Amino acid sequence: MWGAAISAHQSEGNNVNSDAWLAENLEPTLFKDRSGDACDSYHRYDEDFALAQQLGLNCYRLGVEWARIEPSEGCFSNAALDHYKRVLESCRARGLRPMVTLNHFTTPLWFAARGGFEVEDAPQLFTRFCRTVAERLGGLMHLVTTFNEANIGLLVALYPQSAEARKQIRAVNRAAVRATGSPRFSRLAYSDPAISTPILQQAHRLAYDEIKSVRPDLPVGITLTTQEIQSAGSPSLVAYYERKLYGDWVDVARSHSDFFGVQCYTRMVFDEKGMVAPPPDAELTMSGYEFYPQALANTIRWAHRNIGKPIYVTESGIAVNDDERRIAFIDQALDCVRACIDEGIAVRSYLYWSLLDNFEWTSGYGHTFGLAAVDRETFKRTPRPSAYHFGALARANRL
Repeated sequence: MWGAAISAHQSEGNNVNSDAWLAENLEPTLFKDRSGDACDSYHRYDEDFALAQQLGLNCYRLGVEWARIEPSEGCFSNAALDHYKRVLESCRARGLRPMVTLNHFTTPLWFAARGGFEVEDAPQLFTRFCRTVAERLGGLMHLVTTFNEANIGLLVALYPQSAEARKQIRAVNRAAVRATGSPRFSRLAYSDPAISTPILQQAHRLAYDEIKSVRPDLPVGITLTTQEIQSAGSPSLVAYYERKLYGDWVDVARSHSDFFGVQCYTRMVFDEKGMVAPPPDAELTMSGYEFYPQALANTIRWAHRNIGKPIYVTESGIAVNDDERRIAFIDQALDCVRACIDEGIAVRSYLYWSLLDNFEWTSGYGHTFGLAAVDRETFKRTPRPSAYHFGALARANRL
């Protein structure tokens, strides 16, 4: 499957009942921009699908927003569910197989205020949401994943943080507590992974079982952030840091997934002191990490070796000003996919992040990952040369 990936909050706009919307509008805040209207994909979804169809893609990874579907605890919005039914019908009508993400970092504000994924009954609440979506929308999905990058907290913990950065995060947390009146406020990406990881894992297992009970034939998977781990010293530190990045998620993926989503952007190099900065002459992306598309091959091999489920590349992309470098990144990443398929590994998709320049979390709108640019005033989508390059490969189904 050839496609593009995007999330609900980053593209739809005005997700006002979510924890992310609150975090963007706090003072102080970690966000450079507010999401605001984003790409207005909540209303322009068919335009997005038409663009993907025009390019020759056959798959589209998108999210349904929990904060819209359950804006207050236990109160599900039929209007929101009907909206996403129209979205999925439109996606299919454009010849695109929908891969649906049930949680892409954001949660309803009420859920974050009660402690997010740091409280014991969070798995049951998440599972109730997943069952509701599966009952109403599961028949329109091609594939579904519970969490996007469920190990995001473990990834964040690997990065060195300055005292000032830690101070800023604490200040933002205090602001969220003041705004909600809840000392338990917790957002998924900034939760304590020692607490939230086992709760997230239980949430995935319960949701997997519940979705399968409702839709036995619907493939249910999970995605992790799967950057290539390399060691700068000897003896090798790769196994040690892979354990830190993935924890017990490997076992969860083995027992409770029909497929596994690889989401790789670069490599991470470690020595005995921790993470090593990219070499002085390394090409860096707008996001500050190394231009290193060849990381994808070894992450696919890692997933095949350790998890053994069918593999979908659910995110691979780059934020750059020079679109020629995006084309080079795509070509080199696809070389990795071809090499792995030639080795007999079942790689079933390449989904580029992202179809559109969208809201890139704390980086705001400054980092352009899109195959298409989006005018921030008119929302006009303008495909870049990389879009047509990728589309030609998709049409030819050629690696």
